[in-house]
Amino acid sequence: MKALVVESSNTMRSVFRRLLCMRGFEVSEADNGEQALEVLHGMDVPDIVLLDWSLNEISSLEYIAQLRQQTAHNTTVILFSSVEPGMPTLLRALLAGADDYLIKPFTSRQIDEKLAKAGFTWQ
Repeated sequence: MKALVVESSNTMRSVFRRLLCMRGFEVSEADNGEQALEVLHGMDVPDIVLLDWSLNEISSLEYIAQLRQQTAHNTTVILFSSVEPGMPTLLRALLAGADDYLIKPFTSRQIDEKLAKAGFTWQ
């Protein structure tokens, strides 16, 4: 399983990477939307993208739209993360093509639930 973590915070990127690696994912990383698009072109299609709501260079909504325009990424699960997003933020991301969201701070159990809900299994 392949994952792409797009997160502006080094600490949060590290947390996501560790949690996903422990669950058997091969993880690539980017710290802004522009870099994330470059990373996508250099890797196999990721099974999941964990996307920070507050991106630099390219907004998370633009990134979701660009990702969804590429046929190869139609099945990629997009899980966006934010600190206490309001309902308008959640709706905008979901309408743009995100599959689910994760509110920061989160627990390991919450990420397990989101991954399971998206159909991922690990041992």
